[in-house]
Amino acid sequence: MRLLNQSEVLDLLPMAECIPVMEEALASLSRGQVVLPLRPVMRIPGTHDVFAMMPAYSAALPVFGVKMITVFPGNHGTALDSHQGAVLLFDATTGTLAAMMDASSITAIRTAAVSAVATRLLARNDAATLALIGSGVQARTHLEAIALVRDLTAVRVFSRSWKHARAFAEWAGHELRIAVDVADSAEHAVRGADIVCTVTSSREPVLFGEWLEPGMHVNAVGASQPDARELDSAAVARARIFADRRESLVNESADYLVPMREGRISEQQVVAELGEILTGAARGRESRDEITLFKSLGLAVEDLAAAAHAFARAEREAVGADVSLGGLRPADGE
Repeated sequence: MRLLNQSEVLDLLPMAECIPVMEEALASLSRGQVVLPLRPVMRIPGTHDVFAMMPAYSAALPVFGVKMITVFPGNHGTALDSHQGAVLLFDATTGTLAAMMDASSITAIRTAAVSAVATRLLARNDAATLALIGSGVQARTHLEAIALVRDLTAVRVFSRSWKHARAFAEWAGHELRIAVDVADSAEHAVRGADIVCTVTSSREPVLFGEWLEPGMHVNAVGASQPDARELDSAAVARARIFADRRESLVNESADYLVPMREGRISEQQVVAELGEILTGAARGRESRDEITLFKSLGLAVEDLAAAAHAFARAEREAVGADVSLGGLRPADGE
């Protein structure tokens, strides 16, 4: 088994390589090549913390696997990521455990890469102004990813912590050579933007329908549970909705379920999965003025494809540690 730590995964899975890997993973899902059970989630009593298991199989890959991850929102603003865990890969022919790798880096990179796919498919071609609500790990990877699919001329960030927003802006200028303005409110960040990414740990709306303007594209990323949402019902009602997977959307997303219960939207408002656009089975943006919304839930097939890509590179480049965990049948007579 090959063991890959966080820094090794970061080196093996650059964003520019992960974006096309996510396109293929989403397309394979729409082609019916993927087995993808809904993730079982165990909640830690008395907290908002969860432990989730995300298994996936894809006929397009030589491995299958599972991501086991904890989500502890209270880690935001500390030295620890809110998402921690491991991805395990198994050989699809022998069932042998082939690799174990850090899940925090996989999650951070593949989530933003999928948002970049959505932005490429759904945002206006001339979209150039990005608003980020949230300034944590996902804000960093989203800025990197969106800048790869659109020529950004202005970026604004808002965070409940001015200190964190300022640190994010300094990081972006130093690491990505992208100037970021710190907005004094979420509304001021959003007004006039072409692309909006919500990447928070909030359980209540941080983006409101009255702020949205014709032609905007929204990536709603931070909330992935039935009891947490980042968008109010008015924002969802104003948009044409796209999903990574419909089954996940209707079972796991409060951003969708709450306005559905309120009668503000209907099932027909969900236009397509991203994979359906990639395979030509559906169309994305149809006019300059429509508001498009990609609701990201995060799929195990995305983790599987990202981890498989990192593992293949690690094998070629001899990166990581080889660890023997057994699996061999005892010799005769033993």
